[in-house]
Amino acid sequence: MSEKSFERYHLSDEINKALALLKYESPTQVQSEVIPLALENKDLVVKSQTGSGKTAAYGIPLSELVEWEEKKPQVLILTPTRELAAQVREDITNIGRFKRLKAMAVYGKEPFAKQKEELQQKTHVVVGTPGRVKDHVDRGTLVLEKIKYLVIDEADEMLNMGFIDEVEAIIEELPTNRVTMVFSATLPKDVETLCHKYMRDPAHAEIASTGVTTDTIEHFLIEVKEEAKMALLKDVTVVENPDSCLIFCRTKEHVDTVYTELDSAGYSCERLHGGLEQEDRFAVMNGFKMGNFRYLVATDVAARGIDVDNVTLVINYDVPMEKESYVHRTGRTGRAGNKGKAITFATPYEGKFIKGIERYIGFELPKMEIPKQSEVVEKTAAFEEKMGGRRVVQNNKTARVNQGIMKLHFSGGKKKKLRAVDFVGTIAKIPGVNAEDIGIITIQDQMTYVDILNGKGSLVLQAMENTPVKGKKLRVSKAIK
Repeated sequence: MSEKSFERYHLSDEINKALALLKYESPTQVQSEVIPLALENKDLVVKSQTGSGKTAAYGIPLSELVEWEEKKPQVLILTPTRELAAQVREDITNIGRFKRLKAMAVYGKEPFAKQKEELQQKTHVVVGTPGRVKDHVDRGTLVLEKIKYLVIDEADEMLNMGFIDEVEAIIEELPTNRVTMVFSATLPKDVETLCHKYMRDPAHAEIASTGVTTDTIEHFLIEVKEEAKMALLKDVTVVENPDSCLIFCRTKEHVDTVYTELDSAGYSCERLHGGLEQEDRFAVMNGFKMGNFRYLVATDVAARGIDVDNVTLVINYDVPMEKESYVHRTGRTGRAGNKGKAITFATPYEGKFIKGIERYIGFELPKMEIPKQSEVVEKTAAFEEKMGGRRVVQNNKTARVNQGIMKLHFSGGKKKKLRAVDFVGTIAKIPGVNAEDIGIITIQDQMTYVDILNGKGSLVLQAMENTPVKGKKLRVSKAIK
């Protein structure tokens, strides 16, 4: 047994199966430090960068520790942004997929009533932004009495965004015998005070490294005048011809300008910034994960929720103002064992920012020449050919875990007095199907969704067309959502 594998934690078969599909082969540094302590129910303060694998560091042990039978939430995870909440919910759902864990995200700009209805279902893990979580607590729609684990993710960001009072107000409502884990890239005074006040003798883990790896990511710098950036961007993308590419700009105005220019030049691209409606942001994010387009132009804030395994190229169209942002941005490539490249465009006036970044990451960014026109001409045909084809997503994590899962829609729910056990009892009697093949069941007033695992979906769909549930004949179809 390798000391470098997850086997040493003696996790359940359901969790191990998900980790294998997610290609989590050996624990990252933060996972090696956090998982054993979390499995022992220790309070933790972890100083660690985004992109170091911290979501899985707490997601794996918490998915293991949660009791499936309990209907009320047992884990509360607070995040500073809606994107991060959605990402964490997806990660926990993937890790807990075969244990049939139900994780849900609550955040603003989404109908309260819809979240309230979902919270009435059996829910194991709630991930949310402080404002909306507090709202649900105040209105009695989120019950906290069974919470055993509280995770405060990106605590320093919560502080920067002015959420700390709401975080404290939520903590005051929680059971005192819970386990608390705080994750933060930096530990400002206020975060430390929070930890001392609400934690019992926490174990501290500090993950060294700024999270910039040169093993999997090649870093380059091109010096260019501001007015020549757009032409350079087009030349670089033709020569590099990436499968997928993230282009970072400093402001949403720049994002719009770059996007419009690329779009009119026939690039398969989309944009992402804070000025877009939340629904549109999620749609763009999912489209990028699914491979619907190849180029995504984004601001830093938007980058935090992007977790795509195979971004092959990151271009810093604008030099990031904060050195930490360089780490966040470039950390979006070279993930999950793949190689990546990060190219930064710097104008003559941005030398001091570049020096600051180099000091922070501990190495000099190697200079790269502007592509020669002969090279651009030579590579244009291959670039255009790739642009015409759809991007193939090799390893979208969620798609891998969901392989062999079909979501079925039944035309009846609570109003017909139907419960999860009624569906399990009926479906498990189908020849060739057993309870292990049934995943998460979501019962709403008028309808029910049932995940069928292990490639048995078509079999169940066919059998259930003529099989009543608890004596009631229901229409069944493959769910669209």
